[in-house]
Amino acid sequence: MNTFYKLLGVALLVVTANNFVWFALIYWAFLTTQSVISTSVMAGIFLVMMAGSSFWFGSIVDHNRKKHAMLGSSAATMLLFAAGLAIYHVTPESGFQTVSSPMLWVLVVVLLAGTITGSIYNIAIPTLVGHIIPEDRRDRANGLFGTTIGIAFAITSVASGVGYAFGGMSFVITVGIIASAVAIGILSFISVPEREIIHTSTEHDAPDKKGKKRVDVRGTIRIVKSVPGLFGLIFFTMFNNFLGGIFFALMDAYGLSLVSVEVWGFLWGILSCSFILGGLYIAKKGLGPRPLKILFRNNIITWTVCIFFTIQPSIVLLGVGVFIWMFFVPFIEAIEQTIFQKVVPPERLGRVFGFAHSVEQTASPVTAFLIGPIAQLVFIPFMTTGSGVELIGDGFGTGVGRGIALVFMAAGTLGLLVTLFAMRSKAYKQLSLRYQEEST
Repeated sequence: MNTFYKLLGVALLVVTANNFVWFALIYWAFLTTQSVISTSVMAGIFLVMMAGSSFWFGSIVDHNRKKHAMLGSSAATMLLFAAGLAIYHVTPESGFQTVSSPMLWVLVVVLLAGTITGSIYNIAIPTLVGHIIPEDRRDRANGLFGTTIGIAFAITSVASGVGYAFGGMSFVITVGIIASAVAIGILSFISVPEREIIHTSTEHDAPDKKGKKRVDVRGTIRIVKSVPGLFGLIFFTMFNNFLGGIFFALMDAYGLSLVSVEVWGFLWGILSCSFILGGLYIAKKGLGPRPLKILFRNNIITWTVCIFFTIQPSIVLLGVGVFIWMFFVPFIEAIEQTIFQKVVPPERLGRVFGFAHSVEQTASPVTAFLIGPIAQLVFIPFMTTGSGVELIGDGFGTGVGRGIALVFMAAGTLGLLVTLFAMRSKAYKQLSLRYQEEST
């Protein structure tokens, strides 16, 4: 556990630094272009890159020492951030001012690549939990990892808004570079007692012509299919991400329609404490013998909150709703991690985590790419100059923020209906039974 705590400290530094750059980049793009299309396309690019890289990252984690995978991740992040800083300085300010500016998207892609490279930690740490933490303490370890992510989110939420407001993007990127270098230095001195790397010997695991291990897609799919209901869990999370892409793409635009960037950053810092509390609750109490039941119960609560937290243009109502919503976010990740660690062979764990991340993220880019233009061209006009002003404007309010709020309410309603349906599915019953069998 002492080693695990040290790794959590490094992960805290890495996730904080990467999110610091990512959040500030969103603020900068929206305030520079004054268009929600920029934030939704950025979210889409981020999610496409995440979905496309996660399985590869999982293979890297399984086929190498986890410590080496994390060191390589931080080194790549540092180099990409350095490239982004150079692009930012050599491009005139006018080159970033519209969503059609090519250099805007060159900078976005480079910085997002640096951020996403750091996501190897999100696969390596849960995989190490399956290797070095006793089975009866893994759910609590997953809760501690969730708490770490929450603390990073809280720090970043405040720091990114303040850092960008007072230092600009040049300062933000420089901090990301320095933090990555520090993480490399600290991690180098941590001894990680990993199990011996096990390479399975199926035909799908065979090396390629150059002697390198291939990314074993078919073998990993076979492992997932061998666990009844596991695909169902992954696809349920994928659908949640499909709807989550809406909030991912539009939440900052909605918040910034109510308050300044500094206030919005500080508010996210406060709200992130709820994420931390959720992780600490899991670390203290665990998930119990029926984690899937907790997953669906929490989804009912969160989607219900999403229906109502933007029903009026109130920063207080938004804050309360997001606080409740974020409390349950660590449960979703911890439940999935705990189930995988229970039913998946350790030598496949990294690839299954990577596969799940890839599949679960495939829907979000579609939503993120589409929802910005849809909100900008349909919902926002509907609540500013369209028939929505007369139909519901008196009680609901009018303006740009009200159009975005209408999108949120529709997403929450759909999420609630799908959750109620999934609770009655055969896949849920099969996976729940398999988990209980593995626990006995």
